[in-house]
Amino acid sequence: MYRWDIVRAVTAQRVFGIVRAAGPREALAAAAAVLDAGLNAVEVALTTPRALSAVAELTAERPDALVGAGTVIDAPAARAAVEAGARFLVSPSLHPEVIRTGHRYGVPVFPGVATPTEMVRALEEGADALKLFPASGASPSWLRDVRAALPQAPVIPTGGVTMDNAPEWIAAGAIACGMGSALTSGGAQAAGERVTTLLGRLAQAR
Repeated sequence: MYRWDIVRAVTAQRVFGIVRAAGPREALAAAAAVLDAGLNAVEVALTTPRALSAVAELTAERPDALVGAGTVIDAPAARAAVEAGARFLVSPSLHPEVIRTGHRYGVPVFPGVATPTEMVRALEEGADALKLFPASGASPSWLRDVRAALPQAPVIPTGGVTMDNAPEWIAAGAIACGMGSALTSGGAQAAGERVTTLLGRLAQAR
């Protein structure tokens, strides 16, 4: 898949899961819960100990899933994540070297931004989408106002997105939301029920 194909696939459901866990076993369990429930894409944060082993195992066991790496803040981490099989890279902040490394190997990168200035700079650096982080510091109405001036900005709110406000972010123009514990916590059954409910809500919000 080319970069644009991956971006389209990751954002097609308007949400992807974010896994931060105590170790690779816990990360695999959390990722499996949302993937089994029907989610197509999940990001494993590199703040998880031995996160890349979880990325490698997920990509090997679930070749149809879109497994990404998060909290990628330098070029060595980006290269290691790609080698482990990550299909997309996400950062909490803007690091041009991460974008360059990902693109060198055909992998899309979603850097973190918090202001219109950072959004424009990230687009100039070649970002494939923009992680609005933390989303708890903004609001859907703020995004709607920003997109009136920057309608070309493909924004993915992350950090503080909930089951209740995710549809509002999509209605305000976000292309997708990144959701962590609000979606993945509580075990397989609870996570699965939330995924099913959320996908229905997001489909109505488009």
